[in-house]
Amino acid sequence: MEFVKSHGLGNDYIVLEKNKIDFILNEKNIRLICNRNMGIGSDGILVFEKTNDNEFAVRIFNPDGSEAEKSGNGLRILAKYIYDYGFTSQKEFFIHTLGGRVRANIIEEKNNKAKCIEIEMGKVTFNTKEIPVNTEEEELVDKELEIDHEKIKITCLSIGNPHCVFFVDNIDEEKIKKLGPTLENHPLFPNRTNVQMVKVISPEKIEIRIWERGAGYTLASGSSSCAAVSAAYRKGLVNNYVEVLMPGGELKIRINKDWTVNLIGPVEEVFKGQFSEEFWEKLKEI
Repeated sequence: MEFVKSHGLGNDYIVLEKNKIDFILNEKNIRLICNRNMGIGSDGILVFEKTNDNEFAVRIFNPDGSEAEKSGNGLRILAKYIYDYGFTSQKEFFIHTLGGRVRANIIEEKNNKAKCIEIEMGKVTFNTKEIPVNTEEEELVDKELEIDHEKIKITCLSIGNPHCVFFVDNIDEEKIKKLGPTLENHPLFPNRTNVQMVKVISPEKIEIRIWERGAGYTLASGSSSCAAVSAAYRKGLVNNYVEVLMPGGELKIRINKDWTVNLIGPVEEVFKGQFSEEFWEKLKEI
């Protein structure tokens, strides 16, 4: 059982080819593979297959065993794998996710390996029924909410997966780690939600911290960057092309006139390897 591990700004995923998996990929196995002490260790697993000429499908699993609809970093990692390992010779191709079809474009390479990738992430919606959010209100934009005896204003949206964004004057790591899990599991969100703390630096630059659904505090997130910029743009705080600063690095986000969002950023392969026979047998037993 071969695998490749790559990261996008410190957000790392394991890539597996669907037709080579000969064990049940259940919640316990996913947790074990992603465990950084007893498994390979990662922020998630990408299981993909080629479905047509220049078209691919992926399932994205979080380290807690749950399944994600979409991941900006995960999609860049998968696009690199697809291009680097010769599944397509085209620099532009499509990937189907639970959150919709996205377009991948290899915009920079080195030694015939993808280095920087643009992902057309799909269309943003603020409609609460589409996100979804448990409310009768059509949208929650700058909606005051009391969490742990603290009042914050949240903006909810989806870009194929749910997000809850709130704005601050100063970034506070402890605050996102405290409020993140409470917001992720708040009754407002039937499918749980990703959470972003956002500081607007200028109309062209923001800084964010991320609590990722099913993964917890993460160094970077592509879909979270898209969500943060979309919320800031909706509130009139930024322009339509914004640099997003995170602990893991920087991404560039463009909001188009039809509210589709493009994500541009680097990706790097860390290593490739094989499951040991002992580990492989353990996975087959679970």
